[in-house]
Amino acid sequence: MKSLLALFLCLVVPTTAFAADNSYKVTYDGGSVQNVKSGTNVQLIVDSTIIRIAHGKDELVNIPAASITEITYGQDVHRRIGTAIGLAIISLGVGALMAFSKSKKHFVGLTWADGDKKGGFAMQCDKNEYRGILAALEGVTGKKAVDSDAMTVKN
Repeated sequence: MKSLLALFLCLVVPTTAFAADNSYKVTYDGGSVQNVKSGTNVQLIVDSTIIRIAHGKDELVNIPAASITEITYGQDVHRRIGTAIGLAIISLGVGALMAFSKSKKHFVGLTWADGDKKGGFAMQCDKNEYRGILAALEGVTGKKAVDSDAMTVKN
């Protein structure tokens, strides 16, 4: 019985340890995806030929990887003034130190054109996952992500 259990564990554990998870939890920030409000937590699933956005068990959109026209990346950096004011009420020194700290939000955008169907969306990514999301999208689409903070807009 012990050898059967050991054999079972030897077969099952490696397959579960090396199973790749190709989905990311992101926050939908806006775009052309129907029936989703800004600020909704969705799941970005990156497969070898298709990129899917799902909310719970519902698939909201399927985008062929070959139809992706652009991948963008940007950050929103701001000071934590509200937190600093709240902490200054308790301790002036800690509140003053908190005023110098910054927080960053990481955004990734996709645009696509699949025949006559065009669209795009922006999503807010976790600070620990945005690099993985960018690498996955770049690898599947063959497109290089553009840093939207470095772009200059000319009117």
